[in-house]
Amino acid sequence: MDRIGDIALFLRVLDLGSISAAARSLDLSVAVASQRLQRLERDLGVRLLHRTTRRLHATPEGAVLAEQGRALVEDLEALSGSLRQAGAGIAGTLRVTTSATFGRLYISPLLPEFLRTYPNLNVSMHLTDHVLDLVSSGFDLAIRIGTLEDSTLVARKLADNQRLLCASPDYLREHGWPRTPQDLANHQCLILVGSQGRADVWRLGDGAGGEVAVRVRGRVEANTGELLADAALAGLGIAMHSVWHVCDDLRAGRLVQVLPDYPLATNGIYAVMPQRRLAPPRVRAFVDFLAERWRDNPPGGADGGPALGRAHS
Repeated sequence: MDRIGDIALFLRVLDLGSISAAARSLDLSVAVASQRLQRLERDLGVRLLHRTTRRLHATPEGAVLAEQGRALVEDLEALSGSLRQAGAGIAGTLRVTTSATFGRLYISPLLPEFLRTYPNLNVSMHLTDHVLDLVSSGFDLAIRIGTLEDSTLVARKLADNQRLLCASPDYLREHGWPRTPQDLANHQCLILVGSQGRADVWRLGDGAGGEVAVRVRGRVEANTGELLADAALAGLGIAMHSVWHVCDDLRAGRLVQVLPDYPLATNGIYAVMPQRRLAPPRVRAFVDFLAERWRDNPPGGADGGPALGRAHS
């Protein structure tokens, strides 16, 4: 166990960039942490770390240990958690990150039931529209929406994410209704700016299994869907949104669907976790809980979702 503990300390140093930060996170003194790292290097017969001007980095041998040792440490932690679960139930602190709006609307209302089900479990929620590195930030999992990028993370799909184009009735009365995707080029479109740049190419189905790509423009762009939803409600343009984000406004008629004959591709709502063969029990419990709650009532759809009938000009 000393060897596994020393490897876990080494990984924490790499994640946090310094021995002192790793020592604080593990409630160790810097001297003890340094001695344990020296012991690990001595036992393995290689140097694992080298220092640059600002932080510690792995040597080539250290990089190999980090790649293969992380899975060993995580599997041991997961196994230990499973064994503890048998006697004491699911416990500890579950650290989750997700987008601010989605977390507030669709995860926050479920937390009371989840915490009643697992009274020995604490939850730490971090709501942000930034995509964070789960390992270096210390999160157990993220709830992410859209098309996932290739990565070493493990993902489980929890629900479909239906999307559409929408605008306020006032905007459409003033500017007219687009009849085809090409008409969007002559409209004010509200553009999301994310980690991959400006999402100003909108791809719509053509009704025959193909796709139409249109480059759009507009006077308003933002890095958060909240502002774009507000702009659409204010009559400033046409927005692309997930149904869960605007379902209440669609039901109330404050927004209406645009170009329903040219649907946007459906993507997903995912639980994303660091790669490991055994997920900790607290993570499995939360992911299973969300999957069960959203199986028949996905965010923004099914029971309580908007009636996405044909909007008429």
